[in-house]
Amino acid sequence: MVASPPRSSHALQGILLRCAAIFFFALMSAAMKWASEEGAGLVELVFFRSAVGLPVTLAWLAMGPGIGAVRTKRPGAHLLRSAIGLFSLTMLYQGLMLLPIADAVTIGFSSPAFATLLSVLILHEKVGPHRWAAVAIGFLGVFVVASPSGTDLPLAGIAYALAGAAASAAATVTIREMTGIETHGSIVFWFFLSATLVSGVGMIFHAAPHPPLTWALLVFGGVTGAAAQLLMTRALQVAPVSVVAPFDYTQIVWAALLGWLIWSTLPGLNTALGAALIVASGLTTAWREHRLHKDAVAATPPIE
Repeated sequence: MVASPPRSSHALQGILLRCAAIFFFALMSAAMKWASEEGAGLVELVFFRSAVGLPVTLAWLAMGPGIGAVRTKRPGAHLLRSAIGLFSLTMLYQGLMLLPIADAVTIGFSSPAFATLLSVLILHEKVGPHRWAAVAIGFLGVFVVASPSGTDLPLAGIAYALAGAAASAAATVTIREMTGIETHGSIVFWFFLSATLVSGVGMIFHAAPHPPLTWALLVFGGVTGAAAQLLMTRALQVAPVSVVAPFDYTQIVWAALLGWLIWSTLPGLNTALGAALIVASGLTTAWREHRLHKDAVAATPPIE
């Protein structure tokens, strides 16, 4: 018996969906940063990001795999992933509050380099010299962006952004370990629920009155973040990750453009050079993974 052909993918559709998702992520970052400058606190940013995402996720589940998809066999793993994800979100937002948006986004893209390190330490994956070279290039890019001798960026903001990127990588590794048993819907749902509950408790002590603009920005940030999450999920359903992932780096361009439009700031030379290195690192890793996957598929004998 000849094996059935793999599910067809629509590369262009996936790329367009991924680009739209990244655009919405950039809008979310800009809205949350702007809201913080209008008086919103860190707890409020996290709450609106997760509380708005929760009903959107439930609606998506209801229209697709069904609410039953949230059932889990590993509540402890969800608790760990949610704790790591909440820490990552908090650190990334804190960095976003202190840094220009383009710099914060650029440093955040060091997450794949951290993920490679953690996949070796936690999942015991084998990493060849090409990926190690990509990791080194990525961290060199971060060093260029954060170099104290060539930038006036606050060191606290850089530290928060790096901590957020490292925690995001840890969440990625945790999700990779869970996906063999848990559905994507359950992973997203339990994270949003946990983040909403924890930040909701924080809102009791940290919520404050704000002008309409601040509330509008918080809601807009939550809506665009939820939309980005759904678009990214759909992109992965119609096209391989190796095809769509390289377009994530367009967020750096959008962040620079929004920084110029809203705050009249442009990335400095260090940020531009560091971004180029970080993007090169990420694209090299994506290309290498794509080649390895193709080689593995080619080496698999057909079923007859």
